[in-house]
Amino acid sequence: MELYIKLFEVLFPVFLTIGIGYWYGKKEPNFDTKFITKLSGNIGLPCIIFYSLTSSNVEFDLLLRFFYYILLYVGLFAIIGILVLKILKKDIYRLLPPLILPNTGNMGMPICLFAYGKMGLAIAAAVTTVIVIFHFTLNILLASRKFSIKPLINCVAIYALIVSLFFVYYKIPSPKFIENATFLISYSTIFLVLMSLGVALAKLKIFSLNESLFFSFIRIIVGPIVGFGFVRVFNLTGIEAGVMFIQTSMPSAVLTYLIGEIYSPKKIVNSIASTVVVSTFLSFITVPIVVFLSLKYFY
Repeated sequence: MELYIKLFEVLFPVFLTIGIGYWYGKKEPNFDTKFITKLSGNIGLPCIIFYSLTSSNVEFDLLLRFFYYILLYVGLFAIIGILVLKILKKDIYRLLPPLILPNTGNMGMPICLFAYGKMGLAIAAAVTTVIVIFHFTLNILLASRKFSIKPLINCVAIYALIVSLFFVYYKIPSPKFIENATFLISYSTIFLVLMSLGVALAKLKIFSLNESLFFSFIRIIVGPIVGFGFVRVFNLTGIEAGVMFIQTSMPSAVLTYLIGEIYSPKKIVNSIASTVVVSTFLSFITVPIVVFLSLKYFY
């Protein structure tokens, strides 16, 4: 019974906040989430990265290992995605991002926070940073068919990561006033990104259900299977294993749709939007199972 209570404590605040966003998105269909996206990306996520990494006593070597794990995970999943898209004779460039880039930010970080506390948030933030770097490099490259270093240079989260790693490596304690400020902004951001996810679900439409179901199946079923494989191969245990399993089980990232909307043709954007919506709704079934297994075996 204690395990089920813990599961409820982890998932209830996440799903409730997403539900509030979904309700508000239906009530105010003209509500623009771009402000929240920019605020979260330029201020919120950098604060989460700094606060979680500097206040959790996380080891520098642990962060480096997770950077490597996620790079390898995305690379392996890219091979799977390319093979699937090639067999289906789909666009292997523009349709690849929603298959290989999970929603580790909007959903993954809050769940890891409630499941594993500050340490879980720190590792989840490190994972999300790598995924964000992929968004501003690989995702834009695939969506636009051309590479630009400008989005990466303008990505504030990368600079926050560099500063945070400096503090972690030299074990420099964060000044209390900075810790308090980043703490406040971090937890405010978690609410905003969860709510914006709900708003996005209310606004995005499903254009091709069968195709979206298939792509979603790859994202939310094959994803955690590969993630669990990483847990076994690299002998991860405890919080490390739990965060790895949870983060690799997330649905397609909403940011793949936002970037696609800027750089890709409408037909491609519609397909990405459908995959994001379907995979996210299906994850409301699969994520509780994943979190349950994580709390049961990796705690």
